Amino acid sequence: MLILLNIPFAVTGGLIALFVVGEYISVPASVGFIALFGIAVLNGVVMIGYFKELLLQGKSVEECVLLGAKRRLRPVLMTACIAGLGLIPLLFTHSVGSEVQKPLAIVVLGGLVTSSALTLLLLPPMFMLIAKKIKIV
Repeated sequence: MLILLNIPFAVTGGLIALFVVGEYISVPASVGFIALFGIAVLNGVVMIGYFKELLLQGKSVEECVLLGAKRRLRPVLMTACIAGLGLIPLLFTHSVGSEVQKPLAIVVLGGLVTSSALTLLLLPPMFMLIAKKIKIV
């Protein structure tokens, strides 16, 4: 359930990016949201999965969150950067069909910023609070 909290932040980033650039929600933008949801959930799974792996090794919740956040920083950032860098050419092209590609790229890039920030900054403390509340310790 905690992993799915990435999706509203991804949507927010995508919508803000569309608004800033002056684009509208369209079919390509909707496809961008679908791709963005996949990336956002994947990043959450990477982080939470590693936390659970550390818990199974017998580490405390605090230790799991600190170690897990440090060790999964690079994979989460690399996933976001690779997806983002791959879409940058779509933003600057003026060839035939670029009007279809731009909303998709704008949504994914904007959503990656907010989703990655959530995954790296809010997901670890939220996991710690929930783990303590349901007594995983």
